[in-house]
Amino acid sequence: MVSNILTGLVALLHVYFMYLEMVVWDKPLGLKTFRLTQEFATASKALAMNQGLYNGFLVAGLAWGLWLGDSGFAIRIFFLGCVTAAGIFGAVTVGKKILYVQALPALIALLAMICGF
Repeated sequence: MVSNILTGLVALLHVYFMYLEMVVWDKPLGLKTFRLTQEFATASKALAMNQGLYNGFLVAGLAWGLWLGDSGFAIRIFFLGCVTAAGIFGAVTVGKKILYVQALPALIALLAMICGF
């Protein structure tokens, strides 16, 4: 039960990331969140939308795993692993904050699943 709640929270975080990247990247909320200039946001909007779409795929995978219940255990493990790996890569290549915002919640959910919580 705990791992399902945590997995759901990770999925909701990625819905928010998808929204930030696909909808408001070049709007005040996106500019503030990612500390972007309007010029850069406008020039990189298509790239951000692509990145947002990938976050949507992570949400879909996590939701699918949750929907399947016990049968979705391996799917949830896989997608939480993907989120953790993406968060670690983002922390190394973009900024340390991503480690705490993306990777850590997924890792906690992953550990909760493995430990049977």
